[in-house]
Amino acid sequence: MNKPLLATLATLVITGAGMAPAAAATQTGGAAPAPATRTAGAAPALKAVDFAGTVALSNCSGSVVRLPGSADGDPALVLTNGHCLETGFPAPGEVIVDQASSRSFGLLDSAGTRVGTLRAAKVVYSTMTDTDVTIYQLTRTYAQIRGSYGIDALPLSDTHPVAGTAIKVVSGYWKRVYSCNIDGFVYRLKEGGWTWKGSVRYTSACNTIGGTSGSPVVDTATGKVVAVNNTGNEDGQRCTENNPCEVDQSGNVTVRQGINYAQETYQIPACFTTGNKLDLNASGCVLPKP
Repeated sequence: MNKPLLATLATLVITGAGMAPAAAATQTGGAAPAPATRTAGAAPALKAVDFAGTVALSNCSGSVVRLPGSADGDPALVLTNGHCLETGFPAPGEVIVDQASSRSFGLLDSAGTRVGTLRAAKVVYSTMTDTDVTIYQLTRTYAQIRGSYGIDALPLSDTHPVAGTAIKVVSGYWKRVYSCNIDGFVYRLKEGGWTWKGSVRYTSACNTIGGTSGSPVVDTATGKVVAVNNTGNEDGQRCTENNPCEVDQSGNVTVRQGINYAQETYQIPACFTTGNKLDLNASGCVLPKP
């Protein structure tokens, strides 16, 4: 993962490195739908991508996100990795819902300046199974955050990302933006005891580091979040912590040293109903259940 945990917790305190294992796509059942590939032609107009709406955690990055069906008066949500959870890595197969939390987040403006502190009301959802995601509910609404700081949440896309898409990985922890493209999608990404489905593989320019875990991956053509940054193969090892490996449908393993990954997030909106309420039994929701 980009970076952290467990044994590296002390290191995180000293260096600010992100959490350990990287994680997997938000997708949970079977094979991922065949991903589209962006075709050549007129380049789409690019959206300005900056730090506004991103947050810095104690050991990771994250962002305030808004679902397609969210209203101004709904409690705002923060998206980061499952391995960034303050109580430690969820075990393989573990799913956490409605867990008490008062975690704080440093809210950044477009220039990367910390303009305020947001606080969690609870952990809405967290897992490192099939995907690597934690979603916090805040004590403030989207309207209250905009009224206090003039900052809007980042819109979360509900459509599958496209290979070849130009993206930016925006780290609130390091106040750094990485620019590259989606190189492709991984059937299964294995790291230590965790397995993720449908992970996004970056081209080599996104050389993310510890502390970038949980960063939003933004499509530069739409300005929408299409994935959450979570891991990379550091040492060329095979399927070990901090050294994820790719596994195809036939079980063939590929190791790509120096390549980094993210987990798709397009499946998250289907698991939320009116008022930003989690409903894992909602139609179309495929996130793992407790």
